[in-house]
Amino acid sequence: MSVIKNNMRPERAIEFCGAITQYCAMFYDPALKNHGLPYNPFKAIVAPRPIGWVSTLDAEGRVNLAPYSYFNAFSDEPPIVGFSSTGYKDSVSNVAATGEFVCNMASLELFEKMSMTSAPLPHGVSEMGHAGLEPAPSRVVKPPRVAGIATAMECRLLSITELKNLEGETVNSFLVLGQVISVYIDDRFIKDGRLDTLAIKPLARLGYQDYAAVERIFSLARPAGAGDIKKVAAAE
Repeated sequence: MSVIKNNMRPERAIEFCGAITQYCAMFYDPALKNHGLPYNPFKAIVAPRPIGWVSTLDAEGRVNLAPYSYFNAFSDEPPIVGFSSTGYKDSVSNVAATGEFVCNMASLELFEKMSMTSAPLPHGVSEMGHAGLEPAPSRVVKPPRVAGIATAMECRLLSITELKNLEGETVNSFLVLGQVISVYIDDRFIKDGRLDTLAIKPLARLGYQDYAAVERIFSLARPAGAGDIKKVAAAE
């Protein structure tokens, strides 16, 4: 294989091909966006991404509902989830004002309605109403969950951080972290004492305009670590 070394930022992506295996690859600089492709592949690489369907209330008590594909869990003890917003959008400003939000699980059954809530509606216009959805009261926090949803996590704000690049410059993206203080699960999706993920068919975001749904799962036990081996030896 030929190897190209270049410590300078190239104007174009560095391409190289293997002489024996006959495959080609490339490196590109995200800052220069010099991949030469019709669309940026970054989001397609970081995939699949779970969707946080975030419901909030503004200071006047009006409901906002928006899907975020930059969403995930960051801790389980205590349970902490977060989403990142490009721009200081209504979801972020509402959480900043009230300190609360709800993460609803987007499923294949609600795919089209979820997509409708991403429409750029005027401030104060209900995305739930626009998508034909109904609110259901949360148990602890004031923002409602989506009625008919499989699961929802009620959260209280921990922090809002404006992200920065390597030069220390802010990039107009805001990471919202919250601690889960109450969890809703529809009993229809409990099977043998476990959440039946396959029955829910959660949605995930891919690149471009593509989505995926969980329709096949498999199990794999984690390899035993040193601590596990010591416990087995002690038991023997």
